[in-house]
Amino acid sequence: MQIIESITNKEKPLDHKSTIQKICFDKLKVTPLPNKKNEIWRMASKTKLASFLNYKLSDDFHDPVIPYDTANQDFLRIIIGEHQNINYIDENYEIKILEEEEIVNLIKEKIIDCDTTTNWSNLLNHCLTKKRNILGLNISGQKIPYIEIISNSKYDLFSSKTLIINIDKDTNADITQINLGDENSALSASSYLFIGKNSSVNHGIVSYGEKKSYIINSLNVFQDKDSEYNLGSLQFKFNFARLEIDVNQTEGNAKTKIKGMQITKDNEQISTYAKIKFNGPNGYLDQLNKSLAKDRSHSVFEGLIIVPQIAQKTDASQLSRNLLLSNHARIDTKPQLEIIADDVKCMHGATISQLNENELFYMRSRGLTQEQASKLQLRSYYQEIISFLPISKERWDLLSLLLQNQ
Repeated sequence: MQIIESITNKEKPLDHKSTIQKICFDKLKVTPLPNKKNEIWRMASKTKLASFLNYKLSDDFHDPVIPYDTANQDFLRIIIGEHQNINYIDENYEIKILEEEEIVNLIKEKIIDCDTTTNWSNLLNHCLTKKRNILGLNISGQKIPYIEIISNSKYDLFSSKTLIINIDKDTNADITQINLGDENSALSASSYLFIGKNSSVNHGIVSYGEKKSYIINSLNVFQDKDSEYNLGSLQFKFNFARLEIDVNQTEGNAKTKIKGMQITKDNEQISTYAKIKFNGPNGYLDQLNKSLAKDRSHSVFEGLIIVPQIAQKTDASQLSRNLLLSNHARIDTKPQLEIIADDVKCMHGATISQLNENELFYMRSRGLTQEQASKLQLRSYYQEIISFLPISKERWDLLSLLLQNQ
């Protein structure tokens, strides 16, 4: 595993390390790989994780393949690693680059005393990511144009990207992250989103790759009082993909809505791990995760809602709805509640089903082929998640991409 060897090799250590890299490097030298006994790692394929780590690290910028032109479109596209002059000032809003010291302070506080296995994905990312592939933004105001941020990997290489976004108070923003995995490559992505008081963020994460591509994507969200955060996520076409969601309502009195989906085929493994913690009263969560698995693939969802004593009047729901399209495919789902507070309304549940045979029979009796009838059912299954993403069909025709992938 080339990446781990670059960390543990005493004769050729990573040089020119930043403050954050040094902290992460020291932690990973002691525990270079996550403990498989840990709940959030026990399902991970050991073979696929090893393959993810067995690429040569590259800091170079590589142009991603973008499926449409940006001309005459009212949005801001940023590609992490590309040298761009990001300093937008309008009468209604401001978007500017965070200073390096601000970035260090925001990340350092979160990792310096963290558990290595639980935070292994972030630590690995920060250990490997150099300055040119770290993007920090401060966003404030209203009527902000849609923001699209792209991270990508390149054939036969390991790429590492970090994103930090600070949303000032009284700000509304629509942001989508697009993670593109090139064929036979690996991508590590780590994101931090700090949402100020009385702010609202619609956030999308779309991750799709090509043959033999790998990704570990970690998302860390911190919500201030009276904020609203809506997350839509989609993962598909990766040999191995992992999305780790960690949402922290720092004072309670905040709203979180999450709708995510992962689609697997062949022998792919795609996972979502979500932890939502309420650190004050009157918090709200509505989470739905969907998985679709066919062939010999493996889909995993593990969710955890944490409600301590201080988080009275919490209203939280976490549901997992899944479609199993093969006798050889596997879906593991485990929504969980950890509740100490006694005045709360919390629920969780999971279902695993197949395509509706009666509906398929009816559509076939009306002249549709088996393939057409199946795609019609899947279209409805997909649309609930796609419509929640802050992204239009004109920019990314996700439904067509998903139906072509079947």
